[in-house]
Amino acid sequence: MSPFHDLLLGVWREAGRHTDMATSTLTIGHLLTRWLPIEQVIVRRIEPERSCLETVGIGREGDAPWAVGERTDWDFGQLQALLAWCHGGLVARRQCGGAVPTALEAAIPAGLDQECLLGPLISEHGTCGVILLLASPGQCFTLPHQRMLQAILEPVAAALENDRRLRELTALREAAEAEKQSLLRRLGRTAVADTIVGADGRLRPVLERVALVSPSDAPVLLLGETGSGKEVIARAIHTRSARVTGPFIRVNCGAIPPDLIDSELFGHEKGSFTGAVGTRRGWFERADEGTLFLDEIGELPRAAQVRLLRVLQEGTFERVGAERSIKVDVRIVAATHQDLATMVQQGRFREDLWYRIAVFPIVLPPLREHPEDIAALAEHFAQRAAVRFGLTPQRPSPQEIALLTAYAWPGNVRELAAVIDRAAILGAGKSLEVGKALGLLPGVSPVPATTDASPPVRQTLASLCLSLDAVMAQHIETTLEMTHGRVEGPHGAARLLGINPYTLRGRMRKLGIDWTRFRPTEAGAP
Repeated sequence: MSPFHDLLLGVWREAGRHTDMATSTLTIGHLLTRWLPIEQVIVRRIEPERSCLETVGIGREGDAPWAVGERTDWDFGQLQALLAWCHGGLVARRQCGGAVPTALEAAIPAGLDQECLLGPLISEHGTCGVILLLASPGQCFTLPHQRMLQAILEPVAAALENDRRLRELTALREAAEAEKQSLLRRLGRTAVADTIVGADGRLRPVLERVALVSPSDAPVLLLGETGSGKEVIARAIHTRSARVTGPFIRVNCGAIPPDLIDSELFGHEKGSFTGAVGTRRGWFERADEGTLFLDEIGELPRAAQVRLLRVLQEGTFERVGAERSIKVDVRIVAATHQDLATMVQQGRFREDLWYRIAVFPIVLPPLREHPEDIAALAEHFAQRAAVRFGLTPQRPSPQEIALLTAYAWPGNVRELAAVIDRAAILGAGKSLEVGKALGLLPGVSPVPATTDASPPVRQTLASLCLSLDAVMAQHIETTLEMTHGRVEGPHGAARLLGINPYTLRGRMRKLGIDWTRFRPTEAGAP
């Protein structure tokens, strides 16, 4: 292999490394010094929209007319003349002390006396820049030197094009990161992953089941009241699975109009119905190689349940108006607050679909069954609200935790988050106005705010907390009288109060209630 081919191969190898142009030019300059009498190699990017040339690479150490990153502004006519010359694709030589052609004025520095070679760099997207070789003092370029430069113009142009793409990717990455941080601030988060509060308490059995099922592709059915955190658990299953790098798509089945369910789930072809102005991918296609979270699956009409069952069984479907089948690899996590077993008995939910999605059910307890987690949840939501609204972080006080614990939370964790958000806004970064926030809920009396300058108000709040305990104790005792001291069972106090029997016993011990005194003499154990 000739030395010339060694040079060409070396430059192409450098062009294929996908490094920035400053690094590539150093390597290319080192290669050229073995075959050409050069003092300096300079690569400049042409930016017509800014009417300038930017120096993006210098090939050797030492003095250069421009520094990397330096831009030289030229008028429109000079740049157009340079672009017209570049279109010819040939290397130009300016002899020592010779005049600079008008077309090359924008690329050759003024006052330069030494001999130089100038080559146009043309990529698949058009002219992208020029490469300038400055001869060593007292040296001249020959025709073979011009041919060498002519031969390496293509790989140098490829390297410059790679540099452009790297810069665009960096800009896109920075823009995406900025957008991500903006969205996180709006959501009140510091990370994309959801935080699961209560993992060491009542939710420990739930997370143990999540850990068991996540590595597999088995369908999961999440059962729990509205606002109990089903989506958070669904995301936890996804992030702990082998599909973590794939998409996580959430679909609220109850929010899709019945006549659009097929289009939303499976997509449609252009012209398949009125308003289908283009081809659309459905949720199953978008979730390919990832997880599809079907929230409120009990809201799906019977006809849609049939088509969903086919996808789960065969992994294939057709877009609306299409003739060919599409195969997807999707893991299903479904959720509902309804009693699907009863719906199956009533004929409102397909029994075969129920068996398909309920391979691994997970029941999420309502917030009223684990009040011991309210303090940690309230603190978590208070920190999130501070980030979201740009406020000074405030922690809920013991009195405020007592107020929150005394409330029944029919909306579960979602309602608690809304109340803390409201309390943070009302407190304006100076405090958490939990009392006022709770007072805005229907059926809850307003609670006076607390300030450091008003001790009587704090005493009033403390007495209110005691009165809430008293009211709770009175309500429990009234229920125990009705049930003759029975705690468990279909006619027990726990069932009437809508609370777990273990939680009720813990609450009674805290309030000092002896449920045995409500039993008749002949009554058995609860």
